[in-house]
Amino acid sequence: MDKTVLIEQTSKRLKRWELIVTAILFLTLFAGFGLLYVAIPAAVVAWLRSKMTVAFLGLWEQLHNPDFKLVEFDQFKNEAGLNSFVLPPQTWIEKTNAIGLISKSGRYGGTYAHIDIAFEFASWVSVEFKLYLVSEFKRLKAEEQKLLGWSVKRELAKLNYQIHTDAIKQNLIPPEIDRKKASIIYASEADVLNVAMFGMTAQEWRNANPDKKGNIRDYATITELICLANMEAINSEFINDQIPQAERLMKLNRIAISQMRILSEVSGRKLLADSEAQEK
Repeated sequence: MDKTVLIEQTSKRLKRWELIVTAILFLTLFAGFGLLYVAIPAAVVAWLRSKMTVAFLGLWEQLHNPDFKLVEFDQFKNEAGLNSFVLPPQTWIEKTNAIGLISKSGRYGGTYAHIDIAFEFASWVSVEFKLYLVSEFKRLKAEEQKLLGWSVKRELAKLNYQIHTDAIKQNLIPPEIDRKKASIIYASEADVLNVAMFGMTAQEWRNANPDKKGNIRDYATITELICLANMEAINSEFINDQIPQAERLMKLNRIAISQMRILSEVSGRKLLADSEAQEK
């Protein structure tokens, strides 16, 4: 609430389309600030006459303002919507001790609003803006889900990385081995898991998929990555026990087959349960 944006009012007789464009521009350009200038006084007064507006402002204040005066708010809420009801911003602020709106007089004065309230005002002014806001919300939620899914997939594959690499360092790397040789050992152990899980090494996958970016695990399902994370931990124990690589590969392959069957059955039951719930 300590940052403000001041937009000089150039005309008090803006046409409706000018007001719409003004509101959208204000919110687009200055949405990162705590307070927004919410356009011409007449529009704000008209907006404040609405019963829905008063209810919205009251709820916002109750959530963010411990000093909000509920008795005075109830009076405004009961009167809102009547033809005789008029509620200037200054009256709302003074009577209810509101903090979501700020009204300033003078040459550079005007009505300012917290960004939550400014969005509500712009949605009232412009149907186009309201639809834009809904579309943006849905787009951002979709992007959030994509990022979450990607993050979960990658983090599951890395879950036991430290345990796995520590076991390799302690049991597979000869003394005084150089960095290049160490990296080759890591690569071969990663391919043990790749072959056990996918039936091919990382290089074989790249040769078979020259047009794809990333590596074989980037295209794995979440179920496969869960299984890989488990196999990394198990393989580190096999390494600690100094089980030969060929034997470890056979054991890991059997584990992969068993776990994938179980995880696939669990996923299938969940999909069936979700489908039945939707039908109800």
